[in-house]
Amino acid sequence: MEKIVEMQNVSMNYHSLGGETQAIKSLSFDILDGEFVSIVGPSGCGKSTLLSLISGILKPSKGRILIKNEEVKGPSKNIGYMLQKDHLFEWRTIIKNVIIGLEIQGTLNKETYKSAEKLLKEYGLYEFKNYYPKQLSGGMRQRAALIRTLTANPDLLLLDEPFSALDYQTRLAISEEIWLIIKKEKKTAILVTHDISEAISMSDRVIVLTKRPAEIKSVYDIVLTCENKTPITCREAPEFRYYFNSIWKELDVHV
Repeated sequence: MEKIVEMQNVSMNYHSLGGETQAIKSLSFDILDGEFVSIVGPSGCGKSTLLSLISGILKPSKGRILIKNEEVKGPSKNIGYMLQKDHLFEWRTIIKNVIIGLEIQGTLNKETYKSAEKLLKEYGLYEFKNYYPKQLSGGMRQRAALIRTLTANPDLLLLDEPFSALDYQTRLAISEEIWLIIKKEKKTAILVTHDISEAISMSDRVIVLTKRPAEIKSVYDIVLTCENKTPITCREAPEFRYYFNSIWKELDVHV
């Protein structure tokens, strides 16, 4: 299976008036085509920094990051980024929010506009395409944000705590919806989350990081026996508790 992401001995140091702080230390791992991988770790360990490095927003102090065998030199349209907030523009309708990436890239035409409309129709937002963001629920806004990301047809999706602003019930429902969309569109995804249950139920693998400077503490291949696999049904799998307890202990700095 093709490697989409290759992290090769990556370190990241921040410099300030107070001196140098090492956020990430010698990280190496691969993400394969079609994988859904979650990254968990203690608060402040560098999880979001790691996504910024992969996206090309930040440049590593040491090491290399490759996306589809090409070294990351800066932001790329081949990488889609979904953040904690949906960052929809309140003065633009949903369809105009969805196509904004196409406008910026200079790729908006009749064909790509129709593709955007098709995604809205496929995932239940077409009838709301002329609504404004304030007229949609939090879950619908996150779905619109993902569709906006998908319109550029990226090879890799980076998800930085995208459900954290939602209430628990909505969070479960939307994480299920977005997981189904990502799988249906056959995208590779990396999720950063503090929610262990979310990481286990959505992922093929879970990477556990140490406290700062972040190093890989362990990697779990998630194998759950459940019919009609989705994030919600996976929570009922008999192996789920084992993974949860093991990862929780790894994250508990007092253990």
